[in-house]
Amino acid sequence: MNLEETARRTVAQTLCNLPEELRSAAESVPVFLESLPDAEITADGVDSEILGLFVGSPRHWQNDDPGPPPQILLYLENIFDECMDAGTTFEEEVRRTYLHELGHYLGLDESDLAARDLD
Repeated sequence: MNLEETARRTVAQTLCNLPEELRSAAESVPVFLESLPDAEITADGVDSEILGLFVGSPRHWQNDDPGPPPQILLYLENIFDECMDAGTTFEEEVRRTYLHELGHYLGLDESDLAARDLD
């Protein structure tokens, strides 16, 4: 099984294991799997080693200019490198990164995510 297939399966399993009220919210946010961040994202100052990225407005955020639709990007090569460095499995890092980015969609900031051990 390749990284993309493994990541898709891991995200689907993680989604199924969420409590119903979170699952319904999470199902509305598409997840895109990419090898690495593209040049446009890194030119905007995003670290080229980032594992994932939430793009768009958080779920309950009211804004006159909503920008792009909410979406989660997972960078598979960076996640793979992280699991090798951290001594975890690829599936564990995909799950953790997906939940971290989903947390941003749900309105959690970095300190909220750290309190949930998702930093």
